[in-house]
Amino acid sequence: MEYRQLGRSGLRVSVLSLGTMTFGGAGNFAAVGHTDLDEARRILDRCLEAGVNLVDTADVYSDGASEEMVGEVTKGRREDVLLATKCRFPTEPGANGAGSSRHHILRSAEASLRRLGTSYIDLYQLHGWDGQTALEETLSTLDSLVKSGKVRYVGCSNYAAWQLMKALGTARQGGWEPFVSHQIYWSLLGRDAEVELVPAAIDQGLGILVWSPLAGGLLTGKYRRDRRPTSGARHLTDWGEPPIYDQAKAYDVIDAVVGVAEAHGAPPAQVALAWLLSRPGVTSAIIGARAEAQVKELLGAADLELSNDEKERLSSVSANPLPYPFWHQAKTVSDRLGTADRSLLGGR
Repeated sequence: MEYRQLGRSGLRVSVLSLGTMTFGGAGNFAAVGHTDLDEARRILDRCLEAGVNLVDTADVYSDGASEEMVGEVTKGRREDVLLATKCRFPTEPGANGAGSSRHHILRSAEASLRRLGTSYIDLYQLHGWDGQTALEETLSTLDSLVKSGKVRYVGCSNYAAWQLMKALGTARQGGWEPFVSHQIYWSLLGRDAEVELVPAAIDQGLGILVWSPLAGGLLTGKYRRDRRPTSGARHLTDWGEPPIYDQAKAYDVIDAVVGVAEAHGAPPAQVALAWLLSRPGVTSAIIGARAEAQVKELLGAADLELSNDEKERLSSVSANPLPYPFWHQAKTVSDRLGTADRSLLGGR
């Protein structure tokens, strides 16, 4: 297993991390999976054996059940794992049960610590943007959690680039703990993040953690142009997160992934993950599984090496047109690109 630096922090994390959205299977997450405690323990066992050292969860996953299960299966081996969780979404009734206010963050952090059965959270992430709470309030509160020892690093998730830069600038101005990471959606079927978010993270020295690197399972190879989905499986038109806007292109990408996988004698999911891990700025891809067999298959991606031709084939078939001003920059200022610029313009 390879380990990469998480942004400008001194923390090293495995290139594959364990996501636990399937743990519990309650509330809004019932459709994602119903992994019970015994299966969750087996999944974590396989991940630790393979060298995974980061486990990602959130307070809203299965109404807190995911955090409780993570706490249970990490008992006796807490020092072997880095625990990442999140706050922002509704977890309590009432007007103050959501958001990034001091009130909600502090209540959420204490609740997560109890459910996880730990005295500290390694990476505490804002799960989404809150445009109605002053960043000074949010960031000073996160800073107080770090100073108290209850949180060691802070990050964000699902921010737009301007929101990210505003938060980093506000933290710098206030002398507060800055984000070390940004957790984003990125896959061969969703490359929007490459336009602004990836260059911003590279320029600012943030680690990139990727959620849904297999596009909700579409890149596993079980969804094909010439096959009807199995009973109970979703059609492409049913996808909401992440959404699929162009079915024909999606199937072209899947066909290319399957073709490369066949050449390697590997599962398509491993190819999709290996491509992502080769992209600029990626620190770790978060993999989730409903069962031990699934996670064992995915872990093989850490050792799969694609040729430059294979990576180019996958990049070409999945590429989006360059939006303005980037197509103009590619034509007019390509002689003076920086590292962050090249992550977009040089990767096309």
